[in-house]
Amino acid sequence: MIKNIVVVASGKGGVGKSTISVNLATSLAKKKIKVGLLDADIYGPSIPKMLGITDKPNVSKNKKILPYDKFGLKSMSIGNMVPQDGSVIWRGAMASNAIRQLVNDVEWGDLDYLFIDLPPGTGDIQLSLCQSFSISGAVIVSTPQEISLLDVRKAINMFKKVNVDIIGMIQNMSYFENSGKKNYIFGEDGVKKESEKLNFYFLGEVPILKEIANSCDIGEPISFVNKKVFQNVFEEISENFLNSMSKIKQKTVKIES
Repeated sequence: MIKNIVVVASGKGGVGKSTISVNLATSLAKKKIKVGLLDADIYGPSIPKMLGITDKPNVSKNKKILPYDKFGLKSMSIGNMVPQDGSVIWRGAMASNAIRQLVNDVEWGDLDYLFIDLPPGTGDIQLSLCQSFSISGAVIVSTPQEISLLDVRKAINMFKKVNVDIIGMIQNMSYFENSGKKNYIFGEDGVKKESEKLNFYFLGEVPILKEIANSCDIGEPISFVNKKVFQNVFEEISENFLNSMSKIKQKTVKIES
């Protein structure tokens, strides 16, 4: 049974939702927490690449799709089922139905958390998931600049309308450090200030590091690598996530494998 479904969202594309999703999930898995990760970006799936998965999925005796088990977490994506360079050309209703099937028809087993990496926007897929399942909460990801926060506010308002709690906010691409000096390329503390204004938990920040980008390209999450400087970033975020989750009223999620 899946105990908690958590969506990772921003409303804005290109802010690093998938990178955060993969590394947050992996960091929690290293704590021996049972974690699953579903890539809900039908049109631009990137989770298979970030986890280094190229094989097609298998099917169980019960005719359910078997999730991949790598880096301590279970995962599934539409990207695992279509050619790497192939495009999915579906209307919103078809995409929404596919995501519901990936939640229901995958043999997830017992999970403490199923993270769902949402696509950009506030459209059919987001609304369908929120209305079809009992979502425990949303993690909001953004870069610091105002142009990103404009779309973040829209996403937050959408979650309010469908009664989904905000677990907290994460600031990605916070700064670039050179010779010991932090350079705030996209502005300083925009997400932190926004979370304070909205009275949301600030889960942490992720700097601009070439090692994080490289880890996504080679399919090995940076939070899994045994290097403390990188682990500490997501270790702090995962701890803050668990603290915030402990204060949110738990909802019943009944999805049996």
